[in-house]
Amino acid sequence: MIALVAQIAFWVLLVLAVSRRALGTHAAAAFVALWMAGYLILPRIAWWTGSLVPSWIALLDIALVFIVFEGDVRLT
Repeated sequence: MIALVAQIAFWVLLVLAVSRRALGTHAAAAFVALWMAGYLILPRIAWWTGSLVPSWIALLDIALVFIVFEGDVRLT
């Protein structure tokens, strides 16, 4: 379930970043390439690396949050 939330958040943040012009097309393509590397290649490296995919995508989500919101999201 958490992995699904990370996937949805990645694509929503990526679309939000491109629509707000916080990311150019080359940077967006780089994020998609990093996502593909984590999602497609990481599980094939070793038997235990498949469990690292949600963490990899969560790291990309954090980077996109910093880019889109120009810093950390305030909770209060």
